[in-house]
Amino acid sequence: MSAIAGPAAATAEGRALRLERTGTANKVGKRRRRNQSIRTAISAIVIVVWCVAPFYWMIVTSFRDVGFTFDTTPWFTHFTWDNYVTALSTNLGNHLGRALLNSLIIGAVTTVICLLFGIFAAYALARLDFRFKGIVMGVILGASMFPGVALLTPLFQLFTSWGWIGTYQALILPDISFALPLTVYTLTSFFREMPWDLEEAARIDGCTPAQAFRKIILPLAAPAVFTTAILAFIASWNEYLIASQLTTDATQTVTVAIAGFTGSQPHQEPYTAVMAAGVVVTIPLVILVLIFQRRIVAGLTAGGVKG
Repeated sequence: MSAIAGPAAATAEGRALRLERTGTANKVGKRRRRNQSIRTAISAIVIVVWCVAPFYWMIVTSFRDVGFTFDTTPWFTHFTWDNYVTALSTNLGNHLGRALLNSLIIGAVTTVICLLFGIFAAYALARLDFRFKGIVMGVILGASMFPGVALLTPLFQLFTSWGWIGTYQALILPDISFALPLTVYTLTSFFREMPWDLEEAARIDGCTPAQAFRKIILPLAAPAVFTTAILAFIASWNEYLIASQLTTDATQTVTVAIAGFTGSQPHQEPYTAVMAAGVVVTIPLVILVLIFQRRIVAGLTAGGVKG
């Protein structure tokens, strides 16, 4: 009996030891996961505050009386709507409404042209085999790295000789040159991740290459197309350097219009009016992102489809 009880006791003791170790490991694992979750939450909060704080301060300052421009109170004080009236007032030479329309036209045309050419270029680079494809991709990426200040003088001389200074095309063409490489690069990465089986199945069912692209590939690429369109539009909307030299009062964009703002008080920089204009200019972008947020998120997470 003692011989039988010995192994049984040893087995029970070993089982208890294993359970104790397992319980300790589970506790350690839970503690690590909890600590990791806490670190992730803290990091997310820091990032959100870092990104949102400037916009919040811009809103607070835009509703603050001019006499309290440099008040550092972090909430709304000395509330007034006068800054928005000043920003939208044409009597002071602030043509923000016209500048908004100009930026909308330039951004929309730039985005449409970039998508029109970028979709086909990205599809060809991702799905077709041809000579010097790597060189073409390198040239596209290299074009996006040119600093705008290096192109400013040649563009000014060229457009002056053509009589384009103060026209929409003088702003749209440079914007395309900066936004198109981004469009091609983003869509090329997406098209490369799409499974070939979808296109081959459409070809087997009798579709031509153009039909397969239009009916199968393009609908699946819609999230990436929306995301790229938003990025191209924002890039055109925020451009300042070239627009500051190639526009006139009739075609100036919002960035140029805000830079030339005049306030209600002479010899004083209109910081509060500029903040109000910044809020007005940001609203269309916020509305655009809110409307297409699902498409944007889908486009950012796209490309993980498995065949």
